[in-house]
Amino acid sequence: MTKVIAVEEAAGKLRDGMTVMFGGFMGCGNAHHIVQAIIDAGVKDLTMISNDASVPGYGVAKLVEQKRLKKLITSHVGLNPEVGVQMNAGELEVELVPQGTLVERIRSGGAGLGGVLTPTGLGTPVADGKQVVTVNGRDYLLEEPLRADVAVINGYRVDVAGNVWYKGDARNFNPVMATAADLVIVEADHLVGLGDITPEDVVTPSVLVDYIVEGGELP
Repeated sequence: MTKVIAVEEAAGKLRDGMTVMFGGFMGCGNAHHIVQAIIDAGVKDLTMISNDASVPGYGVAKLVEQKRLKKLITSHVGLNPEVGVQMNAGELEVELVPQGTLVERIRSGGAGLGGVLTPTGLGTPVADGKQVVTVNGRDYLLEEPLRADVAVINGYRVDVAGNVWYKGDARNFNPVMATAADLVIVEADHLVGLGDITPEDVVTPSVLVDYIVEGGELP
């Protein structure tokens, strides 16, 4: 059975209220076609886990602008003014997480761990309500793992089995998010044949990928 589906079918895998991870860094490595299809499908009330909220009109920023999110778990929102507008209006809950902590929480979620211990955030609002664990006389915050119902990732070359190779900085959060969701959908910039990606170049193996959308030029 093929994993390759239409972008509209991919968007149909999402339901209102789901938690969804989106790979990308300021829009680089976002699954742009799938983001637009989610908007077109009318999906709403999502909890989005992403490194950032991108920049106006680009990538996952569209989900913010179209008010499809009820909560955003992220490390940076400064380049998307709409996040601040919705926060101040009480329309969007935002959980800011230091970037290194964010990726480690996702990694621990993918690895089935109980969380990660980090000194980052001690003595700041980041620590509010969190457990402090002392190891060898040093205090750490226990940051709980993050998982999602769906991870929407993007790869430069994806073969028909779902093996993924990322190009340059577009790799960013995509590989770790592919390990930490119940369902993984990859948007392929270039869909290639089985064997066209050499085994040593595979970053995300096909066993982690449930569905593939053939992308191409940005919408």
